[in-house]
Amino acid sequence: MKIANAYRGLVRQITAVYDEREARNIARLVFEDAFGVRNLNRDDGLPPEQVFKLQEITQRLTDGEPLQYVLGQADFYGLKFRVTRDTLIPRAETEELVYEILQDHPAGPVRSALDIGTGTGCIPLTLKHHRPNWSVEGLDVSQSALKVARQNAAQLGTAVNFLQADILDEGNWPQFPVYDIIVSNPPYIPPSEAKLMPQYVLEHEPHLALFTATEDSLVFYEAIARFAKIHLSSGGMLYYELNEFNGAEVLKIIEGQRFAEAGLKKDMSGKIRMLSAVKS
Repeated sequence: MKIANAYRGLVRQITAVYDEREARNIARLVFEDAFGVRNLNRDDGLPPEQVFKLQEITQRLTDGEPLQYVLGQADFYGLKFRVTRDTLIPRAETEELVYEILQDHPAGPVRSALDIGTGTGCIPLTLKHHRPNWSVEGLDVSQSALKVARQNAAQLGTAVNFLQADILDEGNWPQFPVYDIIVSNPPYIPPSEAKLMPQYVLEHEPHLALFTATEDSLVFYEAIARFAKIHLSSGGMLYYELNEFNGAEVLKIIEGQRFAEAGLKKDMSGKIRMLSAVKS
């Protein structure tokens, strides 16, 4: 099968799931990342083993499986991260959160940072990549997610310490030191809203990283705020990624814990998706 024909065939088949423009972009990424092919007009053929792999990829995409899980990797802040169904797919909004942290803390001074609910490790590994003199840790309740995070650290050659603990269990808190930066993109979807989620998310992404155990959608924000009050240095900063609709409620929690300079920030699409605050 010629490469040009194979590419057009993939586009044609996945337009049943995606619009044509997105289908073309997805097909391009498949050929670049899975087969190392960048010139899609080539007349030479795919080897038989790659034809078989393309058939498998096509089936998974037409079944609605996200491209990142099909390829086993996702791009984040210019780096490639391994992803599995034990980890959320890194999102563009999280890239913006990392950008805010890096802007607030220029290269030079040594900082310590903790990411709570680390998943793939994309936040702490990206911070460490850009601030190599920082001491950075990532925390998750899921051992399976931490296995992926450690694989990403090895792949990137980046030294981040990954820890397993449930941040909601205050009995775990004394083991942690004091940090200059604490960041989290925690679960914030109550179980009752599962029916509102896209089917491809429900079928493929880990519910542990998406949903709270009860209808209290702010439980992680409240716990992490109390944790940060103890485990942030004076003048240390807390960063949250938010649901676009819960910013005011989370801000109220932060103000109730007497953090200073608490503020909400919009993402590039104009939605309130970030919060930062300073421990006074």
